[in-house]
Amino acid sequence: MTLPADIDPSLLDRLTDAQREAVCHGEGPALVLAGPGSGKTRVITRRIAALIERGVPPWQILALTFTNKAAGEMRERVSQLVAREDGSRTGLVVSTFHSHCAAILRRFGDRVGLQPGFSIYDAGDQKDAIKSALEEASLSSTQWTPASVLAEISDAKNKLRDAAAYLAEANDFWTRSVAKAYKAYEETLARSNAVDFDDLLLKVALLLRNDAEVRETLQNRHRWVLVDEYQDTNHAQFVIAHALAERSRNLFVVGDPDQSIYGWRGADISNILEFEEQFPGARVIPLGENFRSTSHIVAASAALIAHNRRRKHKELTTGLGEGLPVRILKANDEHEEADRVADMLAERAAAGVPWRSMAVLYRMNALSRVVEDALRRRNIPSTVARGTAFYDRKEIKDAMAYLRVCANPRDEVSLRRIINTPARGIGDTSVRKIEAYAVSNGLPLISAFAQAANAGIVSGKIGKAVDGFVAMVRDFARSLDERVPGDLASFVSEVLETSGLDKLDDHSTIDERERVANLEELVSAAAQFRLPDDDPTADGGDDSGEGLGAQLPAQPTLGDALRLWLESVSLVADADAIDPEQGSVTLMTLHAAKGLEFDTVAVIGVENGLLPHMRAANEGEDGIEEERRLLFVGMTRAERQLQVSSAAVRTVRGVRQASIESEFLREIPAANCARTDLTERYAGGRIEYDDPDAFGDMDVGEMFPIGSMVRHPIFGIGKVEYLARGFGGTRARIAFRSVGLKTLIVEHAKLSRA
Repeated sequence: MTLPADIDPSLLDRLTDAQREAVCHGEGPALVLAGPGSGKTRVITRRIAALIERGVPPWQILALTFTNKAAGEMRERVSQLVAREDGSRTGLVVSTFHSHCAAILRRFGDRVGLQPGFSIYDAGDQKDAIKSALEEASLSSTQWTPASVLAEISDAKNKLRDAAAYLAEANDFWTRSVAKAYKAYEETLARSNAVDFDDLLLKVALLLRNDAEVRETLQNRHRWVLVDEYQDTNHAQFVIAHALAERSRNLFVVGDPDQSIYGWRGADISNILEFEEQFPGARVIPLGENFRSTSHIVAASAALIAHNRRRKHKELTTGLGEGLPVRILKANDEHEEADRVADMLAERAAAGVPWRSMAVLYRMNALSRVVEDALRRRNIPSTVARGTAFYDRKEIKDAMAYLRVCANPRDEVSLRRIINTPARGIGDTSVRKIEAYAVSNGLPLISAFAQAANAGIVSGKIGKAVDGFVAMVRDFARSLDERVPGDLASFVSEVLETSGLDKLDDHSTIDERERVANLEELVSAAAQFRLPDDDPTADGGDDSGEGLGAQLPAQPTLGDALRLWLESVSLVADADAIDPEQGSVTLMTLHAAKGLEFDTVAVIGVENGLLPHMRAANEGEDGIEEERRLLFVGMTRAERQLQVSSAAVRTVRGVRQASIESEFLREIPAANCARTDLTERYAGGRIEYDDPDAFGDMDVGEMFPIGSMVRHPIFGIGKVEYLARGFGGTRARIAFRSVGLKTLIVEHAKLSRA
């Protein structure tokens, strides 16, 4: 059927010409290129309503999107547009891909080996299942981590490769080993009559490809298929959408290749770029008018994304006026950057903008800590969205638990958290036996752990693991009274390294790399901590002799510094009460911000190595283009005020390192921005060591060159294997004879030539 041009005028009310063209499109494939803030949800929902108004049975309409929130919003809008009570919406399906595939499998699951009532495993269930599969495949979970194996299996399923197909293509030791785990994982799911999230797509895609009867049934049912956020589809979703619309050719997709930022989780930008090749004769309708942002923001982001080659051009315009220029700020370090962000937010609040209409965006979660601290000092309420506040993240809680046990070995809550973290073979059954022994003998838990092997509570590998854990904790605790406060960052780094918390395997996932980045940020936080007497202006201290400063002995030790730092962190981690009227500033990653909008946005850390991320360089031009799209998405979240910033120096794992402003910032036209370079206040931008006289006129590299033998007061004699000089200190990796590899900050490590 061809929809007439005279659709109910109310459905075309307040639409642009391009939006009307999309809503009124008749039969045949169509691609709507929807730029940021161009009203794509309005187009989809009004098209659904128009189809129903013109006589298409609702049960023949299928609209697919990616989140339950988006699906719920679409359903609500369609209900408002088609508000009759004559059953005019009966059978209409507006759903996520995964939910609709689950419904298909509820009906046809027997054809792919599923029994009625099958389970859908979430991430926790998947982790348990893959651990079992690794055991069955005789693969060590320390060498083949569940997260990395699951990531590989997920990628294979998104490409429609089951275990047999994956094995057929395995051509090295890693992939052949994963193939064994994949097969065992499939068998585990089958025995449990269960599927994971990827299976929902995989099994339906294969069902549509291989079962003609099911394919015909679903094609007859879904004669009008609409797909939102089409640039985010992976191969399995591409196959499903095209199979459903293969007969009718009524595939209406909405998306923007300029906002394709999920390549790392399987999204394939070629699905939208090659749409016309897949469906010859498809109509392409660009929606370029931005109803969200003012002119400077639109022009600046448009100029940035124009540097990408893999895209479809559309004119980005706005009718909301010129607005404020984009602020581009270069700060001296991350603390000044965070302070300037706080300044801007406070300025907007004074102008009447509520906190809930502001956001701070970043490439990596680890960047949030300094901003959180700056906002807290200014009493600006903030919430970390779609993530966890820095000190509430699991890896940070694990690390802090280790440090608390070092400072207070009787801390049983922290002991229980870390006894088998990372996994060292001490299971819950063994822990319960030791706890019972502690209770019956009236012992602190750490003492019970120390006695467990000799008392016969545990034996063999478990006994050795328990003894090793106790020895590690006691060695760290003992050193606290022998070292100086300036060793705090080195100590935290040593705990992370010795415990294995910061271990990253050769096939690490994005989540694992994020975990290690967060732990490195914890070392930076320790490096920046100062005892109150050392710095009377530091948070939590003053020069009055009261507060934290009054608790210090005449010659404080590392133990004193650690305990005060842990206390300060505990106080910082307590979230301030949020004004229910004003709400709070949202802190989130650029990936999480997609689809949202705020009056005021600050994008921080726009530096080479962060944005674009250092991994992007290894992926060639495609990697750089996805990183540019990520910044484009972040910039276009802003409605009225946008600030994009970098820092000349940023602290990484306790070492201050020089940064280079992102190449992307040079692609923003001067006519649309106001640039501020705070580093010009310092002659030549020179930044000295925290203690410039620590080694007199001699360079650290001259005193302790690579290959030289050195002596440490705690670790003894070792050989320097690596040196990295940064602002604030020189990081050295030293192979000690007694304790193995240690990474120390040389200026504070009390090293001498051996």
